Amino acid sequence: MTAPSKLGFFETVQTFPRSFWMGCTIEMWERLAYYGVRSVVPLYIAQASDPGGLHFSQAQKGSIFAAWALVQSLVPMVSGGFADRFGYKKTIASSVTLACLGYVLMGTLRSYVGFFAACLVLALGTAIFKPGLQGTLAQSTSKRNSSVGWGLFYWLVNIGAAMGPLLGGYSRTQSWPLVFYGSACVMALNYLMLFTYVEVESGADKKKTARRVLVDTVRNLGDLRLLTVILLFSGFWMMLYQLWDLMPNFYADWVDSSPFVESNSWLPKAWLASDARGVQLKQENAINFDSALVVLFVIPLSFVVARLRVMSSITLGVLIASFGTLVFGTSPSVYVLFLGIALFALGEMLTGPKKTEYFSLIAPSGKKALYLGYVNIPVAIGQALGAKLGAWQYGNHGEKATLALTYLAEKTDHHAPGVWDGDLEHLTGFVGATRTSAFETLQAVLGNDAHAVDHLLWVTYKPYQVWYWFSAVGFASLAGLLIFSHVSKRWKDLDV
Repeated sequence: MTAPSKLGFFETVQTFPRSFWMGCTIEMWERLAYYGVRSVVPLYIAQASDPGGLHFSQAQKGSIFAAWALVQSLVPMVSGGFADRFGYKKTIASSVTLACLGYVLMGTLRSYVGFFAACLVLALGTAIFKPGLQGTLAQSTSKRNSSVGWGLFYWLVNIGAAMGPLLGGYSRTQSWPLVFYGSACVMALNYLMLFTYVEVESGADKKKTARRVLVDTVRNLGDLRLLTVILLFSGFWMMLYQLWDLMPNFYADWVDSSPFVESNSWLPKAWLASDARGVQLKQENAINFDSALVVLFVIPLSFVVARLRVMSSITLGVLIASFGTLVFGTSPSVYVLFLGIALFALGEMLTGPKKTEYFSLIAPSGKKALYLGYVNIPVAIGQALGAKLGAWQYGNHGEKATLALTYLAEKTDHHAPGVWDGDLEHLTGFVGATRTSAFETLQAVLGNDAHAVDHLLWVTYKPYQVWYWFSAVGFASLAGLLIFSHVSKRWKDLDV
């Protein structure tokens, strides 16, 4: 039998039904709302220098992000099967309601317990949203057009992700609550989309009981090959999420973008903010370089790599993203950061869409949303472990406020009599300064400007080493994926 001829790009685009474009648009609004919050919330939670933030510790931020990741990414393992069984439209509508509630609560509650709970409400809404939406897309694509389809989906997702930081960055200059209320309003736009959403059949057995769905969900995880893929992908996602979990605080503490701002007078004032070192490009706009590159290049790149085995594209992406992670934390220069993000974005474009495509292609008939729920398990494992590792590493060895307090205790006379016992919990009392005033106190004691004190802390404590851990995890995942990619060629159902 003659193999079907390969479609051109525009011919491929014409093969997608209305349900595909509807799903992509719904996801775009959801991502715009999500990244409007996610791009700035690390500063709101733990940045010592932000006057309107919550000023929780890095450890508390790590606990919030870990729980957030587990709920957001493990619940789809169960909700995916329910979406197949009970319908995609119902699950999407329920998720929009929960997400809107979560955003409103995050803008209202300022206690640790209250804000933690609000984040989990949002996480639950996001978790229920993913399988129903992605199941719609999986049923609207085929093996012939899936590479371009998931590339288009990833492109539209990143349009929302690229606009989100602009929304969040502007809103936080007005007030922090506006960040969360604005995202709730954007998410609510999906109610209008749902009025014209036509249900897409999943192909699942509609007579299954809820108990049967749950049993089948767990039973599929007994496949050792599936578990191996999940564990190998987890390392990549541990590394990937640090761009959004850890980099906002690292950027605010260490990256000096004032030379870039001075040489680019076209930059909108809304993208800029002043600190002790001068006028800086806001972290959310700098990191948004990743989403901007994805928007520009993910569709042509998806078309170019359409002939590659899915696993080949994924392993190449992990390799490049691991190098990017190693690069973007090695210097306080914003230009080095941009170089690292460019490498990281290339790796992400080769891996992100293909990861979803992989699970879509290996899913048995009637289990598309279920398997696309499994996609989120490596995200849960990787992001949760990464949040705890990043919080421990950065809280002890990278945060500028903590290192300023440590320098006061170890290398100046500005502290209580005696020798500091090494316990960070006793550090503020020992030096007589808080986290929020630590850097300014050190400046006053040393009599140096912000640039000089930044450099002193950078060379003394080497905070950039926190990125070595995550790059090492990326390279370890790469080694495992290369082995699995070779071995999987013997299995027809996984050889994609």
